[in-house]
Amino acid sequence: MKMINKFLKISGGKNKKGGGTKPANRETKYRSPDNKSTSMKKSSLSKESSMSSLPTMKDLLKPGPTFQETPQAGRVRLFVEKLRLCCVIFDFHDTENRDDQEAKASETKRQLLLELVDFIGKSKAVFSESVVAEVMKMVKINLFRTLPPKVHKQMIDPEEEEPVFEPAWPHLQIVYEFFLRFIVSGDLDVRLMRKHINAAFVNGLLELLDSEDRRERDYLKTILHRIYAKFMMLRAWIRRSISLTFYKFIYETEHHNGVAELLEILGSIISGFALPLKAEHKQFLKTVLIPMHKVKPLQVFHQQLSYCVTQFVDKDHTLAPLVIQGLLKIWPAVNSSKELLFLNELEELLELTQPEEFEIILQPLFRQISISIGSPHFQIAERALFVWHNEYISSLIADYRKRVLPIIFPALQVNSQNHWNPTVNTLTLNVLKIFMDLDSDLVEECSKAFAEKQKTEAERKEVRDERWQALMKA
Repeated sequence: MKMINKFLKISGGKNKKGGGTKPANRETKYRSPDNKSTSMKKSSLSKESSMSSLPTMKDLLKPGPTFQETPQAGRVRLFVEKLRLCCVIFDFHDTENRDDQEAKASETKRQLLLELVDFIGKSKAVFSESVVAEVMKMVKINLFRTLPPKVHKQMIDPEEEEPVFEPAWPHLQIVYEFFLRFIVSGDLDVRLMRKHINAAFVNGLLELLDSEDRRERDYLKTILHRIYAKFMMLRAWIRRSISLTFYKFIYETEHHNGVAELLEILGSIISGFALPLKAEHKQFLKTVLIPMHKVKPLQVFHQQLSYCVTQFVDKDHTLAPLVIQGLLKIWPAVNSSKELLFLNELEELLELTQPEEFEIILQPLFRQISISIGSPHFQIAERALFVWHNEYISSLIADYRKRVLPIIFPALQVNSQNHWNPTVNTLTLNVLKIFMDLDSDLVEECSKAFAEKQKTEAERKEVRDERWQALMKA
């Protein structure tokens, strides 16, 4: 028993010693990470506060070194400092009430932006992720803004309207030039840019395309095109965003200053489509490009729209019937200037149409051409008759003359006898001569059929007049 009690005392003493040391070890073990985490939090907060604190106008007025005065190792740091200074924004809408200090600071910022542009063009430095973040921060602060109220309430031809200039353009132009050089730089790592040039950034650029300053829209057009070429993961998003912009334009507002520029971007995108065309691209043609012809300000962007449509037909000639039938459904009835645009585009499409597609659309096409030939507006009649001056289209008509001539002969016959414009009269006689040289028998048949129709209509008119006279006497 004595031995057992002695053993229990020894083991109990060991347990007490172990129990006393273990909590102490635990306490010290968990305190040190807490101290580290709090110190790390404090350092990160201090960094965030320093990063978030933007410079002021006073900082711009402080003299600073140039890139030439700075050693090569410190130029990237100086580049970041100048980027931060360029985040100061000035109000250009009230320049008359500016004091000398603000005017000097504004000019200093302009000089800093020019230095940044020069540095981007000449430097071969590889920018880290933090530098890229500073660049994108400066670009967003300067470019992304609320556009002022529109001066022109309706879309007008740029050659006819008075130009509208952005007041902040002295700074904006250099920021756009800087950003354009930055994204086209061969030393830039695209993987670093993916975090910053994303869908939200592209949407911001698309919203700026509604600016009334044509100079800004030209820069945005070039930048968006470069982004589309360089960032493949954004291509589908850019096309979808452009489609949504067009939907809003067609069905809601009918006013967007950047439609022509967006169509220019699309023209180059469409020319790069691989064959066979995807269903998504054909759907875009059917639901966006064709309905866009019916908006009122068509003449502002028709050249770019026509190029996009003809690019589709040039890639896939089987789309010609879809496009031409779509145009015929929304053909303008009373707008002569718009009808002239349709006729011009129609000729371009017919040049790309193969005989098998031409046969599909022959009847509705020449019913509309017949109406245009008989138009009292001499420019429309003249433009419709000019179709025969195109050798390819004239050869297609010659091959299908037995189906074409019966449709258009009444308009040709009336024009040759009664049209008030001598030029239209001469062009009509020339077209009739072409058909006479091709198939005189067919012309005779059509002439007889037209005479019989005229006689029948005259008899019906006479009967109708007699009935009215009888009713009046009763």
